Amino acid sequence: VQLQASGGGLVQAGDSLRLSCAASSGTFSSSYTVGWFRQAPGKEREFVAAIAWNRLSTLYGNSMKGRVTISRDNAKNTGYLQMNSLKSEDTAVYHCATSRVYSTSAAQFDYWGQGTLVTVSS
Repeated sequence: VQLQASGGGLVQAGDSLRLSCAASSGTFSSSYTVGWFRQAPGKEREFVAAIAWNRLSTLYGNSMKGRVTISRDNAKNTGYLQMNSLKSEDTAVYHCATSRVYSTSAAQFDYWGQGTLVTVSS
């Protein structure tokens, strides 16, 4: 399984971005949770959001709660992360990942994409 995150870029504070996570196989069609994590320079990886395979349940990390929405389209094998009101502290590499369990723990995510860089200028 390969995951490819895209949609990052350089934006200004207050702007919005939508990240996409495309899977190379039918992973999204099975019982997999899709999650987003981010890692800023010099900081530990941080949980951002997760969505259950049936799209009925979502989880959000505290740092971006209220400013992000996670979604998925199993027919397209693609997950999304809509980010609004971006702040300079949101600058990081954003990774998508999949897990067989519904979790916020990076350790329980099996497949990871390479990530997409989001840079927010103030």
